[in-house]
Amino acid sequence: MRELGRVFDSVADAYDAGRPTYPDEMYHALSEASGIQLAGATAVDVGAGTGILTRALRARGSRVIAVDAGSEMLARLLSKATDDGIAALLADGNALPLTDGVADLVTYAQSWHWLDPVVSITEARRVLRPDGAIVGCWNLAHAAQADWLAAHEARLAAECPTYWGPALEEWSVPPIAAAMEVVEERWIAWTRLVGIEDFLLNLRSHSYMAALSPEVADDLVARQRVELRQVFPEGVLYVPMRVYLAVGR
Repeated sequence: MRELGRVFDSVADAYDAGRPTYPDEMYHALSEASGIQLAGATAVDVGAGTGILTRALRARGSRVIAVDAGSEMLARLLSKATDDGIAALLADGNALPLTDGVADLVTYAQSWHWLDPVVSITEARRVLRPDGAIVGCWNLAHAAQADWLAAHEARLAAECPTYWGPALEEWSVPPIAAAMEVVEERWIAWTRLVGIEDFLLNLRSHSYMAALSPEVADDLVARQRVELRQVFPEGVLYVPMRVYLAVGR
């Protein structure tokens, strides 16, 4: 996990600036499926990164313990924390440095697939209270809903040897549902309005881009920029998105 932390630390700026937030509908669905009100809840956000979900949970009244293996990622998270309702731990999500039964929620936002599927869920159960819930969520561009987006993903698959995404037949959402005994799954559609440069920052934040040399990554991004400007000359993209949400009670 330390090596993984270094990988994401190397793209922390792009991650912080380019990754999208989650739509309000996801938080309503999370509370409904889990039976837990976010206001007053204690959440352990595992793989918190720069704090996209952490801050949103805090804004909705939760006390959040953010756990991540990347020191640079956590530094950016803490730089945006506005009160003492957020704590941060530099730690491995497979071995949470927390006592038993301290949390109402254990959340994995874009992160569970990096962990051991059995050990991580065992740890989540350990730190949860008896009526707590495990939550996994992934914000995904819905390539099937836009020809330009499908073409973008296809170019990445052709040009980036480390690419992992919807252009590959074997790609699928992480199987967190199979790791939990009781689960409710939901898909939440939304549209992201974003400038081309922020869209490309999001691209740079992915692990398959971090695996490239800076020169190769720069060239790939430059080619994508040319293609996107042909489709969106005004520089603003309408990106069809969908959130995959899985809740284990």
